[in-house]
Formats: sequence, structure tokens, C-alpha cells
Amino acid sequence: MQMSRRMNIAVKPLSSAAPTLRDAMRQVAGGVSVVTVGAGAERTGLTVTSAVSLSVDVPTMLVSVNRTASAWPILQKYRHFCVNFLTAEQREVADRFAGKDGVKGAARYESARWSTLETGALALDGAVASVDCRVEEFIERHSHVIVLGTVQAIRLQGGEPLVYSRGRYGAFAQA
Repeated sequence: MQMSRRMNIAVKPLSSAAPTLRDAMRQVAGGVSVVTVGAGAERTGLTVTSAVSLSVDVPTMLVSVNRTASAWPILQKYRHFCVNFLTAEQREVADRFAGKDGVKGAARYESARWSTLETGALALDGAVASVDCRVEEFIERHSHVIVLGTVQAIRLQGGEPLVYSRGRYGAFAQA
């Protein structure tokens, strides 16, 4: 039997002079991923630093998606996605899926090679890892949706991961 408990906690708004949560999170380095969704002409996707494993038993991924993102309605429709953890050499792919230079929809897939995985989602050839998922649950909170995905397939290819911190891309280097 699973138990779930929600707590209602009063939240005091920060003063406008205080640093924002975005300011704080920009200080932390995060791995860069491209989340691919849809199929055919409805292919699209987004660049995220908010893709993490939730559970390894049952293998489950957690991705946070802004509800204003163009990928959100496509994700709702197709109910599958692939998280592609990028290498340091794939900065251009990260920029394309972030919508730099106005690139949208299926055009984001140009200039890279892709493979179809079990759900029909596309995996980036040469990514550090690609994790193919079926949507298990959508949890709407504030401006974002927490997407839980049950892992269907995994492809590992190696390489040095691309990281993002303080508004810049970088490469992982061992201390």
C-alpha cells in the first residue's frame, strides 16, 4: 500500500530586492540534456538542465517542463520522450533546442543524426546517454509540469558531458 501526504505550507514572498531562485540555481552546474518529443512534422523538443533519475527500481526519469514551452502540448499528445544527455561537443544542438535564432519544431533536428528508440522518440547519435521513456504521470505545479517517465530503453555512447552554469556552457573536468 502506498501512502501519500501533502502538506500545505504558507509561503512568504521574497522581497523584490532579494536574489531570485533563478539567480541561485544559475550558480550550480548542471548537465545539459535535450528532451525530444513527438513524431514526424510534430517533432519538437527542448533543452533542460532539470532531467534526473527518480528511481532505479522501477527505472523512472523526472523532467521539469515549463507549461509555456512549445513541446508541452506535443508531450501531452504523444506521451513519450527521450532524454539525451549531451557531450561537450554538442553545444550547437543545445542551442537549437533552446530556440536560439528562432529555430522551432522539426527544424531543431537538422544538423544532427538521430535514431528512433522503442517508444518512437528520437535519440541523438553521439550523446553521452539517451533514456527513452513513456509518460507515467504529469504533475502540474505553478509554472511547470513535473513529468515522470518509465524508462523503456537506454543507449550509452560515452564522451565528456556538457554542463551549464552561470549562463554559460562548459565541459566537465576532473578536479
